[in-house]
Amino acid sequence: MFKFIVKIIKDFPAYLWSGLGSVASILLFVAFWDMGNQLYGNLVLPAPLETFETLSLMLQDSSVWDEINITLYRAFVGFFVSLALGTVLGLLAGFFATTSMMSRPIVTILVGMPPIAWIVLAMIWFGMGDQTVIFTVVVAAFPIVFVGALQGARTLDDELKQMADSFNLPMSMKFFDVYFPHIFSYVFPAWVSGLGMAWKIVVMAELLATSDGIGALLAVSRSQLDTPTALALVVIMIGSLMFIEYIILEPIKREVELWRN
Repeated sequence: MFKFIVKIIKDFPAYLWSGLGSVASILLFVAFWDMGNQLYGNLVLPAPLETFETLSLMLQDSSVWDEINITLYRAFVGFFVSLALGTVLGLLAGFFATTSMMSRPIVTILVGMPPIAWIVLAMIWFGMGDQTVIFTVVVAAFPIVFVGALQGARTLDDELKQMADSFNLPMSMKFFDVYFPHIFSYVFPAWVSGLGMAWKIVVMAELLATSDGIGALLAVSRSQLDTPTALALVVIMIGSLMFIEYIILEPIKREVELWRN
């Protein structure tokens, strides 16, 4: 694992260089954004410059940072709960057929039920607060992590298992040295997808069920028809997710995909 981390750090400059194409696509998007402003006006779509000026003013306000921290707290608590439950139960379902059959209907229900319905139910069960948001994040992100862990455990090579059994390896060595690299190559991409889902759901839940957080600020800007502030909040959400996914997680994900290949 230490060598894996060192390799990621060494390859990070090359990864940044390969990200220039993404930067170009973002700049192209901003150009179309500005074109839309010229066509529809500031009320419908404020100019990028006006939006980023609003964003700069917002980030100078400590209360806005408090709201961002509240949203981050809810998103990460919900995500880590879903990560722990989804990974453990997914591995159990992958290794044991009975667990897989028992869990399949539950996962189908969680995947098939729209997040907005869970938000409504959570508001009835838990009221307007952290529990409603965190619960909704968990039920939305859990199936993604569960399926990743399930596939990782199910696709283990039987010959690899037989080899580990033939050498009478301890269970801890079997898991960490034989099974873990393969399982992790499936679980980690599922974690990345689950994190993206958690970040989307937390803002939607806050918009409907709380009086604080980025979602609540978005609701206020909507009620006041304050489009520049609404777009600035959207930029905060997208920027935060892109930083976490592309700067922190994507280099690790690339190395993991190499293990799978």
